[in-house]
Amino acid sequence: MRAVVLVGGFGTRLRPLTQHRPKQMLPLLDRPMIEWVAEHLGRAGVDEIVLALGYKPEAFLDAYPEGTCAGVRMRYAVEPEPLGTAGAIRFAAAELGLDRGDEPFLVVNGDVITDLDIGELVDLHRSSGAEGTIALSPVDDPSRYGVVPIDRDGRVEAFIEKPDASTAPSHWINAGTYVLEPALLARIPADRAVSVERETFPAVVAEGGLYALESDAYWIDAGTPETYLRVQLDLAQRRTGPDASWIHPTATVAPTAHVERAVIGAGVVVADGATVVRSVLGAGSRVGAGSTVHRSVVGPAAIVGDGASVHGLSVLGDAVELAPGAALRSARLPDGE
Repeated sequence: MRAVVLVGGFGTRLRPLTQHRPKQMLPLLDRPMIEWVAEHLGRAGVDEIVLALGYKPEAFLDAYPEGTCAGVRMRYAVEPEPLGTAGAIRFAAAELGLDRGDEPFLVVNGDVITDLDIGELVDLHRSSGAEGTIALSPVDDPSRYGVVPIDRDGRVEAFIEKPDASTAPSHWINAGTYVLEPALLARIPADRAVSVERETFPAVVAEGGLYALESDAYWIDAGTPETYLRVQLDLAQRRTGPDASWIHPTATVAPTAHVERAVIGAGVVVADGATVVRSVLGAGSRVGAGSTVHRSVVGPAAIVGDGASVHGLSVLGDAVELAPGAALRSARLPDGE
């Protein structure tokens, strides 16, 4: 099976971490996010993917010059201009010739980390005769997502993009993994930007051709500082056990430092008396003596000066220096980047 992976977004919610790279090239533990996505697809039997690229496409081309990612063949489709989610799917699908085939294909959002059973999704798609079949995941607050009520057979009754939480008819949301028939691509105009969530899927729903699978599998949209932090702590827990930290072998943590449920990247230095709790320290960063980092993200090569503190889901960008004794709370540095 083949798949389109959507990676063209600007990553605005993760600035300043995405100032110099697409969010799918941000690390999760010891490798970029895109490799976790490709590995999951490969385990499900996907043998070729095409990246729907927009923002800083050279980052992917430079990282994977031989056209493979996590053992899966990879091709590139660089949008000439932003085409929206549906437009990106159509554009990238044409690169693989999916629009001329008769076999269904997968589409996944490149910032979603999940344990979804893709085989089960494909089986539902084939057995229902659907034009499209999407995965659903439960959330407490559906207002950031597309809410998808279904009937007892799995047929989608409506596709409501980002409803008010108080009026949402369901807490099962679009989880960003789809199985699509090539015929669906003909619904997507080629001359303008098109949203698959706001235009294409509602049109398929109106004709009774969209089905959905509700899944309680692990799922997270890693597109905000909060979820980017959470997914790394979750992955670290899988590797090292409950409440343990993941520390790269090349990192240096002083004996007097306190590290608790954190992710510490390659070449990081945590100095004497420093405290790092529920945080991510990017490769080559430094946390100075007596300083504190709590529930925050410190970018690559950034420096937290001696006695400084970083709290409240703060984010330090690449190579940023926080002055000794300074305090950063619920903020991003540099601001506005």
